[in-house]
Amino acid sequence: MISSLLSLVIGTIVGLTQFRIKRLYAYSTISHVGFILLALSINSIESIQAFIFYLMQYSISNLNAFIILISIGFSLYYYINDSEEYKELVDKNNSPIQLVSQMKGYFYINPVLALSLTITIFSFVGIPPLIGFFAKQMVLSAALDSGYVFLTLVAILTSVISAVYYLNVIKQIFFDKSEYKINPELDDVNLHGNIIKNNILIKNLTFKYDNIVLSSSLTITISILTLTILLFLFIPRE
Repeated sequence: MISSLLSLVIGTIVGLTQFRIKRLYAYSTISHVGFILLALSINSIESIQAFIFYLMQYSISNLNAFIILISIGFSLYYYINDSEEYKELVDKNNSPIQLVSQMKGYFYINPVLALSLTITIFSFVGIPPLIGFFAKQMVLSAALDSGYVFLTLVAILTSVISAVYYLNVIKQIFFDKSEYKINPELDDVNLHGNIIKNNILIKNLTFKYDNIVLSSSLTITISILTLTILLFLFIPRE
């Protein structure tokens, strides 16, 4: 119970101060571990069911969030960012997306990926009718039925507070002006590769930078995970 309480509070409060998106994910995970520990510590049939379901849905949502982040890095391959904040990073070459501010205006670059990330973030927050809402509802219901009113109130309060840094990411994606520009050095660059069409290998094709798309494995994975998060409400129950 104490670990659950500390996880909820620390994950939420420290998450408010983060400007690196992967650290934001990390402290978000600490906050969600608070819900998982709460369900586990109650030790009733309802709470164990809530624990297993919460673990499954958060694994799906978190996996999707990181895959989308990697895909966003790929999609920005031919863009440059003149942000001073990004230029001052010592480890800026380690990962294409590091700062929350790098997500500014991304909706106007790739609307589909931006919407997928938004659905996943809303699931983290617990917005109905996404899968994250049902997971939090099950845990809070089990806690109330067992008489843990104080921890339930803390869990609700920390969920509301954590929505601040989640919604800040969404605000930057949709409402802020993008700082990305297409790299002018790529205007005269031709890329060469092969494709398979109708089981026939076509070699030595020439591509421009604007023909670059995400691989089918990434798009299929993101599509399946996002639709699972979005359409869980329609899964029939026995």
